[in-house]
Amino acid sequence: MGSHMARNLVRAGYRVSVHDINEDAMNKFSDDGIPTKRSPLEVSESSDVVITMLPSSAHVLDVYSGGNGLLGNGGHLGPWLYIDSSTVDPQTSRTISTDMSRCSLKERKGYAEKPMMLDAPVSGGVPAAEAGTLTFMVGGLEETYIAAKPLLLAMGKKLIYCGGAGNGSAAKICNNTAMAISMLGVSEAFALGQNLGIKASTLTDIFNCSSARCWSSDTYNPVPGVMAGVPSARNYDGGFTSKLMAKDLDLAMASASGVGFKCPMGSEALDMYDH
Repeated sequence: MGSHMARNLVRAGYRVSVHDINEDAMNKFSDDGIPTKRSPLEVSESSDVVITMLPSSAHVLDVYSGGNGLLGNGGHLGPWLYIDSSTVDPQTSRTISTDMSRCSLKERKGYAEKPMMLDAPVSGGVPAAEAGTLTFMVGGLEETYIAAKPLLLAMGKKLIYCGGAGNGSAAKICNNTAMAISMLGVSEAFALGQNLGIKASTLTDIFNCSSARCWSSDTYNPVPGVMAGVPSARNYDGGFTSKLMAKDLDLAMASASGVGFKCPMGSEALDMYDH
């Protein structure tokens, strides 16, 4: 996801430098003449804006607040804007935003008098990241969101402002909960249909003009041989893994528990993705 987003920023004319713990990923950028840095702090020291895309809340906390993290240098920061597009729990986003509010800018940039933070997770998967058609769900100050729009539109086609810090992350885990449940239902229905003698392509045509229509059937169909350009068409290579879906559902169920809300379908889906 992050590599495609970075390349779309380069295509849009932005000067980009990157850091990744994956040396192969770093080498691919270096081979294309895109500068690489040895740590998140090095990226911060050479940038006006920092965008992060990471697997989990623990990674986000480490990259921002850990050793050689983005908020190093005693909280005296160069970049005026930080955008985290990871899928994490709302509390992690709010913690980072609070930590950011205690920092200062080395020098004023534009309208910003202090460094600003947006949580801006995405929807659309790897194909949309590559095509630059992601949907961004954005939390943070509205004026910061407005200032960040040109950057976000270099990587996506739809931006939705969700409210204060953490609200983008909250929207994302709700979206992924619904998608996780619908993917299970669609997959089960396709398996049932094929066992009853109906071709998956026929069921797809029916689903997509009937009440079963959803993203899992018309955009990210899980059955091989039905749709081009999706993981099921390439032996499920390069898609959103069940392990990551389980992680997102775990975040959602933990967040639900934190506000005393029961999610029986989400909990059942989590158990299925875990096993």
